[in-house]
Amino acid sequence: MTSIPQDIPGEPNPLRALSLDRLRRRTSMKWRTYPEDVLPLWVAEMDTPVAEPVVRAVTEAMERGDTGYPHGTGYAEALAAFAGKRWDWDGLAAERTALVPDVMLGVVEALKLVTGPGDPVIVSPPVYPPFHPFVTHLGRRVVEAPLGADLRLDLAGLEETFRQAVAAGGRAAYLLCSPHNPVGTVHTEEELTALAVLAERYGVRVVADEAHAPVVARGVRFVPYLSVPGAERGLSLMSASKAWHLAGLKAALLVAGAGAAADLARMPEEAGHGASHVAVLAHTAALRDGTAWLDALLAGLDDNRRLLAELVAERLPGVRHRPAPGTFLAWLDCRALGLGGDPAAAFLERGRVALMSGADFGTGGAGHVRLNFATSPQVLTEGVRRMAAALT
Repeated sequence: MTSIPQDIPGEPNPLRALSLDRLRRRTSMKWRTYPEDVLPLWVAEMDTPVAEPVVRAVTEAMERGDTGYPHGTGYAEALAAFAGKRWDWDGLAAERTALVPDVMLGVVEALKLVTGPGDPVIVSPPVYPPFHPFVTHLGRRVVEAPLGADLRLDLAGLEETFRQAVAAGGRAAYLLCSPHNPVGTVHTEEELTALAVLAERYGVRVVADEAHAPVVARGVRFVPYLSVPGAERGLSLMSASKAWHLAGLKAALLVAGAGAAADLARMPEEAGHGASHVAVLAHTAALRDGTAWLDALLAGLDDNRRLLAELVAERLPGVRHRPAPGTFLAWLDCRALGLGGDPAAAFLERGRVALMSGADFGTGGAGHVRLNFATSPQVLTEGVRRMAAALT
């Protein structure tokens, strides 16, 4: 019989703080896209309250009337301090950062710096769905180098794709997702170093989406791409948005390696104007003062990873699931269930539970679903119950 994990002493588990009734009062995308009888376990919003240091920073800004335009490098300095303590990386220099509205708009700005119209941008599906439309809307060409069967970077496949991408001349970029959404892979230092070697060999510029960087299982090491040898010409996007449930407070940082400083200097200053000053204050407070809250969250996510694995084994034996240490998202292989290429549609219609369709993640996604387990154990248990009921 599956047991629901209990709280441990110390900072309370934020995933257990809110009842389903309270969550349903929210007006964000997760809770308003579907009818009220649908249990939403789809988009990457967490079912947590906001960390107290963040609430305090935003409240004090409201009380001061501090709602103007962002200024200064406090966000970058907080991120650099966090990176030093959390990832043992002291190479994040505030002077090689730029404020951008959010991670994906920052990706667009980075790609503008290192590619031109019609140039190839390589991605490794199954991968975060916005990669494709943002790249194509920018006027670049998406080229796929899928993950391997083990859901890790296929370095041999990447090398061949890099070779072909630059064969006709022009410039090429690789859009890295780290940790990898939706499969949860946390790339190792060896893998990222090998990627950097390939990128330099073929002249491919790496742009890393590291939005989920703080969200890794305890005991697992996240390695920033820019920290590995040979990655000096890379660019990275980082934000406190995912780890501290701040997606609606828009702010992110574009970080340049030492060899990309001149590229970053070419970015027009107005590219960062869409970031919110209040959001910058919130993200800064999260990175600076919200680490105890983050640690409690990560403990709760570890419990939920174990719980989900137990629930799937007990109630969805036809589903193949490899618990992964990165993000708060689970990638479920439902191809053996006979639900066709879009099992999420069947789970929604028959079970009234909303999941992300694997087909949206590109090659390798058909027959899969992505489940957001950043919720209470009770809601997670009910979600899997509904999925099982949809199969009867």
